[in-house]
Amino acid sequence: MSITIQLDLPEDVAAKARAKGLLDPVHLSQLITRELADGEDRRDFFQMARDIRSVPGESMTRDEIQKIVDDVRAERATREADH
Repeated sequence: MSITIQLDLPEDVAAKARAKGLLDPVHLSQLITRELADGEDRRDFFQMARDIRSVPGESMTRDEIQKIVDDVRAERATREADH
């Protein structure tokens, strides 16, 4: 099946996209196919970032995040050692 798509892009964006091959029909087809394959459950990255930023309270520090990661890894190692 063939579909014609017209994009309105600023000249500089169009030039960069063309130079990277992003406007090539094969590449566009691959991008669309990949997006469809991800399924409906996939949340848009930018929406996820907005959701995270909207959580009330202070942001976690890197040290707090690292402690959680370390705890999860230790728990997984313990669980795997028990099997």
